[in-house]
Amino acid sequence: MPGAGERAYAYAKACGIIGKSFVGKRAGNLSRAARLSELDRLVFPVSSRDLPEKELLSDLEGRLIKRAADSIIAVVDSFRKPPELFSLLIRSYEYADLKSALTAAAGGTAKPAFTGIGRFGTVRFSAWPDIPAMIRGTEFEFLLNKNGELDKENSGITLQTELDRRYYRALWKALRRLSARDRRASEFILSEEIALKNAVWALRLRTYYEMKADAIRSHLIDIAVPMKGRQVSLAADAFACLELPLDSRQAWKGWRRESFLNPGLGEWRADPRYFQNAAAQYLYRLARRSFRADPFSLDTVFCFIKIKQFEEDVLTSSAEGLGLGMTSRDVFAMLGVES
Repeated sequence: MPGAGERAYAYAKACGIIGKSFVGKRAGNLSRAARLSELDRLVFPVSSRDLPEKELLSDLEGRLIKRAADSIIAVVDSFRKPPELFSLLIRSYEYADLKSALTAAAGGTAKPAFTGIGRFGTVRFSAWPDIPAMIRGTEFEFLLNKNGELDKENSGITLQTELDRRYYRALWKALRRLSARDRRASEFILSEEIALKNAVWALRLRTYYEMKADAIRSHLIDIAVPMKGRQVSLAADAFACLELPLDSRQAWKGWRRESFLNPGLGEWRADPRYFQNAAAQYLYRLARRSFRADPFSLDTVFCFIKIKQFEEDVLTSSAEGLGLGMTSRDVFAMLGVES
């Protein structure tokens, strides 16, 4: 486990980065941006780009993602031998990029943008569009058939959920290897994240794909965790909502995650996007509250990573909204973020 010196250095660096981030009170500064170019200058005052709005959107989104990844790597690099948990959290960018690469390859579309994560990366994105060459010898080799070619059966929703399942199971195992003190807050936050992700998936698959309950169960991340002396599945909340009618708010009364649902005003229908945004806000508040609770615990770095990734989501959503002609306040209202 990392020593006291490394922990203190990582905490000090994380505090410095958070102080300059667009979270908490500083998030309100984003409401000053009325155009993409203004958001660019606000976030990147020294290195903003002089590009037409249409070109600026994808360019800015890529730099926002890189900004978050670079900040996270800077803190994790404080450790000579980072805990596996932190390496995996950084590799969330690799998982996301691989999903984009597989989707682009299947659809024959242009090369997507890839976020460099340095020594933490395992996929050879430089080999694009040769997917087998990109993943051969990595944990993603399961995507290839016995002939070493991309297995056509691994596609669409099935592929997305399988990658998520493998990622979160690896993340949970890595977290449980830490000492009890080092994962006190992280364990609760991660368990909540997985449970809420399952609930979002259940709502999305029912709403957008009209998938039936039995089919949805196979797409969820069913991890058993100790809770009050017994093993509880992190998919339990999602399982419990699979048969509830999507057009009756009253029917959801008493569901454990009811508070994340959209308000029951007028003609109601469950809104997966609203639920996802409410869950993201909740997880962000948990991370913010726990960030400074125990500076010498590894919880600090875990919470820092979650805060930076939340900021990244808000910034990229702001960029997308401004690109569509929305105001920053409208974007904040949609995300449930106070400006």
